[in-house]
This record gives sequence, C-alpha cells and structure tokens, in this order.
Amino acid sequence: MYRYWKSSLTALTLFACAHSSSTQAEQWLHYRANEGASAFADLRQINSSNVKNLALAWQFRTGDSEHMAEHMSRTSTQVTPILLPKAAGGHLAFCTPFNRVIALDPKTGHERWSFDPKVNLSGTRPMRCRAVSYWQHPEASEQDKHCGRRLYVATHDRRIVAIDAKQGQRCKSFGDNGEIALYNKALGYQPDYVNNSSAAVVVGNNIVVGSAIIDFAESHAPQGTVVAFDAFTGEQRWSFDPIPKHNDHPMAKDWPRVKGKTPQHFAGGANAWAPLSVDSERDLVFIPTSSPSPDFYGGMRPGDNRYANSVVALKGSTGEVVWHQQIVHHDLWDYDAPAAPVLVDIEKDGKQRAVVIQVTKQGLVFTFDRETGEPVFGQEERPVPQSKMAGEYSSPTQPFPLKPRPLIDVNLDPKNDAFGMLWFDRKACEKRLASLHSEGLFTPLSEQRTLMLPGSLGGANWGGASFWPRRNLLFVNLNTAPFEGQLKPIDPSNPGDHIVAHGSEMKVTMKDSPYMVITDTVTSPLGAPCTKPPWGKMVAIDMGSGDVRWESPLGSIHDMAPFPVPFDINWGTPNLGGSMTTAGGLTFIAATMDKRFRAYDSLSGKVLWTAKLPVDATAVPMSYELDGKQYVILAAGGHKMFNRGTGDYILAYALPD
Repeated sequence: MYRYWKSSLTALTLFACAHSSSTQAEQWLHYRANEGASAFADLRQINSSNVKNLALAWQFRTGDSEHMAEHMSRTSTQVTPILLPKAAGGHLAFCTPFNRVIALDPKTGHERWSFDPKVNLSGTRPMRCRAVSYWQHPEASEQDKHCGRRLYVATHDRRIVAIDAKQGQRCKSFGDNGEIALYNKALGYQPDYVNNSSAAVVVGNNIVVGSAIIDFAESHAPQGTVVAFDAFTGEQRWSFDPIPKHNDHPMAKDWPRVKGKTPQHFAGGANAWAPLSVDSERDLVFIPTSSPSPDFYGGMRPGDNRYANSVVALKGSTGEVVWHQQIVHHDLWDYDAPAAPVLVDIEKDGKQRAVVIQVTKQGLVFTFDRETGEPVFGQEERPVPQSKMAGEYSSPTQPFPLKPRPLIDVNLDPKNDAFGMLWFDRKACEKRLASLHSEGLFTPLSEQRTLMLPGSLGGANWGGASFWPRRNLLFVNLNTAPFEGQLKPIDPSNPGDHIVAHGSEMKVTMKDSPYMVITDTVTSPLGAPCTKPPWGKMVAIDMGSGDVRWESPLGSIHDMAPFPVPFDINWGTPNLGGSMTTAGGLTFIAATMDKRFRAYDSLSGKVLWTAKLPVDATAVPMSYELDGKQYVILAAGGHKMFNRGTGDYILAYALPD
C-alpha cells in the first residue's frame, strides 16, 4: 500500500540487438526491454567516457496537462515506451496515465497517431499506465492490414483493448468490438476499486493480465485472479486463483477454514499488480503476487496464505502451476512482491544458470532456478518477532536468502542512529525513535507505535532491477527512510471515516476486522527523516558471488527546501521508478524527488551525468539506436504520492551530431 510523502523535508536545504545503423531491429519491444524484464539495452554509443555530453534531442508533450488538468493531481506517470518493428510501423508507442495510446516517430518525436479508449475517470485512485504490449500473429505478412500486429492496453477501468499497431485503430475481431471486460457486473463492479496498473504480457498466443486491488481497506477484498486470453479472439483460455476456493486447491492447507468457511469468503487480494515476466522458450509466465487482505492484520486469514506474497511460475499455455516460492509468510506489513521477476542467465561457479531474481520491499533479493524454483544462493527460515495481538497468527519464521545480504540495515540504535539538522532536531529524533517498538525486520504492528523499516513503500518497489549480462551485475534502487505504524481498535458504533489522510499520516479503517491502521513518516521537527542518510540509494550486486559491489546515494534533497539552494545535497530521497542499464557501462535512473535524471558508472557507482527535468520522473527509462544514433527516452510526469507537481513529457536524449 502506497503512502503519501507530504513534503516532509520542507525545512531542509533483450531484444536489444541494435548494431545496425540502417535498420530498426527489435531493440525494446517490451516494458522492460525484453520479456524477461532485464531492462538492459545492448548499446554502446553512449558510454562512460562521453555521457557527459548527453543532451536533449527532442521532447513531446501529450497534452494531458492542458486537456485533463482537473484530473492531473491524481495521476502517476510510470510509462516506459516500446519501440515497434518496422513491419508494425516502427513507432515509439506508449500510454498516458489515462490509457490514451500514442505513437511517435522515434527519430523526431512527432506524433503519428493516438487512440483514446475513453476510460471511466470516477474514483480517487491514481491513474497510471506502465506500458502497452505488442503481439504479432504467427501468419502476419509484411502487407498485413487486418490487425496481424497489435498493441494491447490494459485500462484503469478494467478492460483490455486491442489496437492495430500500424494505424492505431480498434481490432474489431478481438472480443467485443476490439475489447474485453475484466470484470463481472453481476458480482458488483467499482471501477476505482479494482484496476490495472501493469501491462498485460504475451506468452505464445495468449495474453495474460493481473490486477491492482485495494488490499488494506477491508478483509473481504476482491480476489486477485490472473487471467489469460487468446491474443487474436479475446476468448478466455485459463485463470489462476491465488486464494483457494475449494478444499482440493493445492494451497488449501495454508488457508485454514474460519467458522467453517473457505478463504474466498473472508479474504481477498494476493493479486499481481506488479509487472509479470515471460520465458517463451520454456512456456512460462512468472507471477509476483501481493498481500492478502487486509494486509496489516491477519486474524481472519490464519496460515501462511500461499500463493500470496510469492513468485509463482505458471505454464503460459495452460495456467498450470510449475513451481512457487513464498517470500513472506502470513504478511502483516504489506510486503507484497512489488516488481517484475527478472529472468536472466547468470554466471555462477563457472557455469551459466537460468534464474529468476525477485527484489523485495523488505530489502532482500531472492534468486531461484528458473525451471525448478530452487534457491540458487541457498535460503533458510529464520525466527522473527511474534505478534501480541489477540487472534493473530503470525508466522514463527520468515524466508531469508543466504546471499545477497539484506540491502537495508533495520537494526536501529536511537542514541547512535538518530539524525537531525541541528542538536535539538537530533534530540527530538532520538526521543521519537526510542518511543517506537522495534525488534528488527518483520516486527508486527500492535497497539503500540511500531517502527516500520522498511515501510510498505519499500525497499524496492515496482521499478524493479536492471541487469548487465557481460559483468553479471544487478542494479536496484531502494528507499531507506523510516515509517511508523499502529493498530487501533475500531468502535463498531462509531467507526469513523474509512480512509483519512492528514499530512503524512494516514488512517484506514480495515472493514470487517477489529482494527484500523495508522501510518506516518518518522521525521524530525525540521522535517528530515529521523535516520541517517542516504534516504534513497542505488546498489549493485555481483550475481556470481552474491556480494554487494557498491552502494551510492540516489537523489538530492536540495529541491525540497523552502528556498532555492544552488547546489545538490546528495543524501538520497524517497524514490519510485527503476533503472536501465546499457552495454556502454551506464545505469540510468530518475525516480527521485529532485527533478533529476542521472547516469551512474555501472562499475563504480559514481554519478557521471545529471539532467534537470521539468517535473519528477517516476518511470523506467529505455534506449534504442536508429540510423546510427542512440537515444535515451524518459517519461516525466510526477507522481500523486509525492505531491510535487505533474506534467506530460516524453524526453529524448542523445549525443550531439
């Protein structure tokens, strides 16, 4: 569950074979470069020696800031464009937060066409769209004019719409006039309660889609069913239910009955809101599942609650479970699997090994064998703090990989680890940290104010990780600032408003449970996080040894000051978004609360280039080469959670001619 970061620092100063200069190869055909989500561009023109010369080549504005101004405050621009093959028009294609699909000339940024599915804008949840998806019919010809090459957009109001990739028109042979509904009106439908946040993925001739569900608002939330449809006709092929509906479900033993009822009657969620990943060669689709509902109190859902908080490998053709690994048992912290599983081949012990890498909100990195799910670096169950709440069923242990080490230090000593700008500021933080209950990672919430480190923002989040195959390096951005949480009994006669936000504090009445949850940032009187910086960082991991190669702060707090500061203060900031790595030895990332776009030296962690942005950018960058020139593309549009302004920019950077 996302939390607002309400300017709490106000007082502080591969499909990447792009070696031809005349052809447009399939360089970035998926949301994160390739279907395995590695976010790697095999391009070397821009490198560590010349990146300092990188400059804006063109920019495009979608027009949303002008035409959708009244709705922009609830948008979150998270889109990464994809580059289509020439046979599909050769467009740079992307979606706006309102699910409008736009095709640009990738060389100039000029608009070629746009398509508006006209989504239902009711509700209050952030509008977002991370990517469009591409599919080509096996028999599509070069002259095909009948939707043999398609784009799919999964909309905020729970539809999948198929569009001809060349012309931007509906593919009427798909579903009902080019679209299928992902909801059942007979069961009740709230377009703002369940929506789509990540793109559908294509495996074979099936298109697979998850869902985004409010998992903290009530016990009996909708169930997070993953569904596959025929990519040509829209006919449903299979579905995967993460929560048991009957006693012969493989995971029924992990969801004991409550008052004789199966869990579908008292729990929900376990959905896949984060991006999915695909291994077409093995006919596998990898599902990162989220928390069961409600996510901060589990008295109504005893057991480990598998397949929630898991990586689940399914057969793409049938939906059959091949293997699964749970990364959090009986989640009480909203530690859902937040990012696309990264499918890469790593070199370990002198051999190439196909793996699945899952970054997590808790700052752990799990690595599994892609075919069997076996932990590659070993894994163990470690004892964790136990809940003292009546009726709770906290797990006695939680899974930890033996390597890499935890990327966030969660063991705080208030006296030595408190931070403040001035002596009184630090003293206030020392007192506040000392007042919070904490037994380390996986401390359950209680009626006592409890330290949440990491908070539900992460650690890692949906931006995920990028990978450099030649150097065997994984790059991940993390949040390290502290939060606090507390459970309070609900007065049945006067439950109060359901969700109340006041500054950075949020109160949520978890319906059909005994408690409301209250969360807040842990900041000093001057607005700084009460722990030492960095409050956001980049980490590089050697996936051969499992060792951390380097850590660097991510972000400057200068832009949050109440007055202009002419220099960067690189203490890191809360961040949402992700990185892209190139064969030129660079890792590009925006994601921060400082209107900056950065390029890190992938080997050393040194920042080699920084560009000022018109607004914050919380999207994963992408790159391609066209007619001998490499471009780096970034969407900049702000994020509702950060409350720092919005925009509608697509920015392209290149080296000067």
